[in-house]
Amino acid sequence: MIQAYQYNHQNELVRPIEVFERDDEGNYVIPDQCTTIAPPNNPSFYKAAFDVEKQHWYESATQEYIDSLKPAPLPPNDLELLKKQNAWLTKQLTQLLAMQKGGNPE
Repeated sequence: MIQAYQYNHQNELVRPIEVFERDDEGNYVIPDQCTTIAPPNNPSFYKAAFDVEKQHWYESATQEYIDSLKPAPLPPNDLELLKKQNAWLTKQLTQLLAMQKGGNPE
């Protein structure tokens, strides 16, 4: 048994398959739209596709598709909000004290 990798009509990786069948000479019979060339593990691809002519895998995902998979940033938690409020209040207090002393508020 050997491992092969099936790809669709757009040459995108579908799934790994196990090949058991052999021909009369003992060679494994690789099905159509399959290759024994493993897609690279590192770096991993978002949408691996196989270039049949060059016999190698490449990234077929667009940057827009890759970006769409990234989770949205989390909203600030309570502690972060308090830190921002504290910084803003400290700045306001510093400016107020400077104005009372006749200095420049900035």
